[in-house]
Amino acid sequence: MKFRADIGVIGGTGVYGVEGMKILDTIEVKTPWGKPSDKITLASYEHESKKLTLAFLPRHGKGHRITPSKVPARANIAALKLLGCEAVIAFSAVGSLKEEIPPGYFVLPNQIIDRTRHRVDTFYDGNIVVHVSFGDPMDEKLAGILAAAIRKVNLALCEKETLVCMEGPQFSTRAESKLYKSWGAGIINMSVLPEAKLAREMELPYQMICMATDYDAWREESHAVTADEVMAVVKKNSDNAQRVLSAAMPLLLEEKGRLNSLVGSVRFGIITAKEKRPSGERRKLNKVLPGYF
Repeated sequence: MKFRADIGVIGGTGVYGVEGMKILDTIEVKTPWGKPSDKITLASYEHESKKLTLAFLPRHGKGHRITPSKVPARANIAALKLLGCEAVIAFSAVGSLKEEIPPGYFVLPNQIIDRTRHRVDTFYDGNIVVHVSFGDPMDEKLAGILAAAIRKVNLALCEKETLVCMEGPQFSTRAESKLYKSWGAGIINMSVLPEAKLAREMELPYQMICMATDYDAWREESHAVTADEVMAVVKKNSDNAQRVLSAAMPLLLEEKGRLNSLVGSVRFGIITAKEKRPSGERRKLNKVLPGYF
């Protein structure tokens, strides 16, 4: 591909820009799984003659026009893979399931509970069977870098929380919210899946930066969360997200070329015998993982 990038950045609600970085181009990327949510903005960070290129993609499209269940997640992840990204950082607004995670806090989850129902969550849904490990869905190295960046700009942070991903677009009932809280989960959103699963299937280390906007619906003394309350917090959080990303740039640049520990992992997860792999599927998958199939 003509254009290349080092890190994919998937923006969530209110996180659309790459302030303070040099915009290189805005491009359309076609993938075997269709078009991504929107055009991808390429931006660079330079320091001491070294350069880091980011591929910025708005998950819901600019103007937030794609509902969570219809985000073209396969095309989004495939596009970042085709651009040569070695890792993916994703942003998301989340509801809090704990008193100690008030609105405005940043959270770096390390586990996920899947409560989605209507989403295609694999690249391998044809006649080539592939199983990948997903025991640790987030990337520890990326989490460490991002935690350092969040602390550098003096923002409140909670680490190693469990993130529930619900289907939406409605928010939780009180009963559901209490159930998730009883499981020990710390936060809830509608965005991390299938994104994180698909990143793992493309051998892309993935870490989500979550920004708490509300207390979901588990607090009996409070009314249930509403969209207008969420958006009131989103603006402040998105400004802080820009600060975090800027603080992370020198740390990511220092680790450039050493972020991906997943290379080769899919190759060993291919179960289907070589002679039984359909040629059309092989051609499609080899575009993102050359020579694997």
